[in-house]
Amino acid sequence: MGKQNSSKKATAQALKGSNNVTAEEMLEFYKTMLLIRRFEEKAGQLYGMGLIGGFCHLYIGQEAVVTGIQSVLEDKDTVITTYRDHGHMLACNMDPKGVMAELTGRAGGYSNGKGGSMHMFSRENNFFGGHGIVGANAPIGGGLAFAHKYREDGGLTTCYFGDGAANQGQVYETYNMASLWKLPIIFVIENNKYAMGTSQQRAAAGELFERGAAYGIPGEKVDGMDVVEVVKATQRAVEYVRGGNGPMILEMDTYRYRGHSMSDPAKYRTKEEVNQVKDENDCIVKVKSWLLSDGGYSDDDIKVIDKEIKAVVNESAEFAQQSPEPDISELWTDILLEEDK
Repeated sequence: MGKQNSSKKATAQALKGSNNVTAEEMLEFYKTMLLIRRFEEKAGQLYGMGLIGGFCHLYIGQEAVVTGIQSVLEDKDTVITTYRDHGHMLACNMDPKGVMAELTGRAGGYSNGKGGSMHMFSRENNFFGGHGIVGANAPIGGGLAFAHKYREDGGLTTCYFGDGAANQGQVYETYNMASLWKLPIIFVIENNKYAMGTSQQRAAAGELFERGAAYGIPGEKVDGMDVVEVVKATQRAVEYVRGGNGPMILEMDTYRYRGHSMSDPAKYRTKEEVNQVKDENDCIVKVKSWLLSDGGYSDDDIKVIDKEIKAVVNESAEFAQQSPEPDISELWTDILLEEDK
């Protein structure tokens, strides 16, 4: 028992600057991250059962990034991301039932079953996708930021993409225009070390967060496996961007446990590498250990939360399977937007 407590304490101390966050806030981080992980695990199960078709990219391992960032943003802010997007949806307060129904192609989904895993959308939650083309969300994110500035609504855009997309040319075209026009946008590079099956070290020269320097965009590298560090860095970025200074880049140093997609056996890395991250640097384990050692919560408290999260995820899976498939008439909807003149 003594050794176990010592281990928990060491893990809790790995949360740098956690003294600046309340126990209640840390508990909310834990709930959000655990919801994302359990949801993604269930999505992986449904994919294996043939209930999710097409592509499916899981967010397992990276939960601290979107959880920390979204906790700092406001309702007026907009979010856009790429195809590893289920975690972002849940962190944007989208209903797990609607997200899972969309994954399974059902009418109860956020895009009426027509978007699937990669192309979900929720105007009500200011979530603008889910985009399947690598790096293509960057210029759209720039457009969202331009809208904030044009309307003078005080909002900003958070544009997420991965280390692979960071090599795409359209990202740098967006950097250039965002800097020229001082657009309110935070570019978040989720560097999970592998662009599909290629190590980031083999594919990207230099530091990704420094690539905006040529355009006058400041950047920062952040421990994306530490939700507290993510929160602190996001607070700094939000203050800078809302201050009218233009864009900023946050490179989140993170890691994904699963393959690039469900069809990826991930043979380009060793099991030992993955297990080492799980054992020594898991973002959820860090917060759980802190809650038990420094936060004043008991094992029973955590078990209750775990049970509640599991029930939410199971309910979303049941809802998805009970929801009907879209009517054939849906082929002709959401194609053209006609505004009243």
